[in-house]
Amino acid sequence: MMVTKPVFDRLGFWLWVGSFLIVLGLALWSPNPRSVVHIYRHGSEAFLAGEPLYQVEVAMGYLYAPAFAVLYVPLLKLGPYLGNVLWHMLGFGVLTFAAMRQVRKVGGEEQTWLLSFGLFLALPVSLAALRNGQATILLTGACWFLTLSALEGRRAECFFWAILAIIAKPTAIIMLLLAGALRPRLIPALVLAVLVVLVIPYGFASTNYINAQYHDFFRLLTSMTVDPTGPFVPADFTAPFTRFGMPIPESVATIVRVVAGLLTLWLVLQFDRRLDSNLGGLAIFLAAAFYMCVFNPRVEQNTYAMAAVPAGLSIALLWREKGAGAVRWFLATLLFVTGLTSVDLRLHDLFHLWFRPLSVSIIACVLIGWLWTRGRQKAPAAGAVARG
Repeated sequence: MMVTKPVFDRLGFWLWVGSFLIVLGLALWSPNPRSVVHIYRHGSEAFLAGEPLYQVEVAMGYLYAPAFAVLYVPLLKLGPYLGNVLWHMLGFGVLTFAAMRQVRKVGGEEQTWLLSFGLFLALPVSLAALRNGQATILLTGACWFLTLSALEGRRAECFFWAILAIIAKPTAIIMLLLAGALRPRLIPALVLAVLVVLVIPYGFASTNYINAQYHDFFRLLTSMTVDPTGPFVPADFTAPFTRFGMPIPESVATIVRVVAGLLTLWLVLQFDRRLDSNLGGLAIFLAAAFYMCVFNPRVEQNTYAMAAVPAGLSIALLWREKGAGAVRWFLATLLFVTGLTSVDLRLHDLFHLWFRPLSVSIIACVLIGWLWTRGRQKAPAAGAVARG
C-alpha cells in the first residue's frame, strides 16, 4: 500500500480522463470508424422518416427501445461531430460520477487513491466501449446511480435513473427488478418509469407506427439465441463452450440464466442485510453487473465494461486489506490484462469472445466471496427502518 498510494493517488484518475480526451479527439477526427454511434443516428433517422427501426430476422443493427430513437434526435440534429462528442461525454460523465458517488459512499481514508486506482484497473476493459460510444457506458452509470438511490430510498432519483437506464438499453429491466426487490416501496416509481419510456414515442409519431415498432421490438427481445452461425455471436457464459466445440442447447442456457438470476436476487438481498449501506451498494451493483454481463444473451465483448469499474473499485478496497497480497495482485493483474487481449490482432483472434466471460467470472466470484466475508448482520430495528 505504501508503494502504490503515491503513484496512484491521482495518476489513475488522470489516465482515465486523459484516455477519454483522446477518445474525443478520435471521435472528432473520424466520427464513424470504430464507432456504433452511426447505429443510433440511423435509428433516429428511421424514426423521423416513419421507417421500421428493427431487423427482427437478423437481430442486428438498432436494438434499443423506440424512446432511444426519439431522445437521440437532438444529438442527430447537432451533426456527426458535435452530437458524437456530446454523446460520448454523457456516457463517460454519468459513469465517472457514479463511481465518485460510490467512493464517497464507501467513505474512509484515501478516497482519492481508491477512485484513482480502481479506474486505472478498469481502464483497459472500458476503453473500447468508450471509444465506440456504446450505450453500455451510459447504462452502467445509470444502473449504478439507480442502485445507490434505491438503497437510500430516494424515489425521485430512482425514477430518473430508471428512465435513463431503460432508454440506454432494455437489459436495465434486470436492475429495476432487483431495485424493486430491495426496496418494495419504490416499485410504483419504477413501474411509472417503465410506462413513461413506453409512452414517450407516442408524442412524436402516429399510434399505428409506434405500435408496429413495439411489436417488432418485443419480438426482437425474445429472439435471442446461442446459435453461433448467426450474424451475432454472443460472448456470454455460452461462448467458451461454443469456442471449444461444445455448444450449449438454448433450452439449457435458458435454465442456467433463470437459476443464475434467482441466485443473484438472493445474493443481493443477503448483501443488503449483511453489509452496512456504505459497502452494500458496491457489492450489490457488482453482483448485478456480473449477471448482466455473463448471463445476458445479448452480450458482446465490450459489454464487459459494465463490470470493469465496480470490479476495479472492489479490488482497490481489497488492496487495503492485510494478508491479501497474492489475491489482490492476481485480481488486479487479471482485470488489467483482460482489457489488453485485443491490442494485437493475433491476441484478439486467440481470446475473442471466450476469455472475458471466464476472467470476469473469476474476478467477480472472488470479490463477491470476499465481500460476503465482510458482511455483518444488521440489527433488526435498523433493517426495518432502512426498508421503510
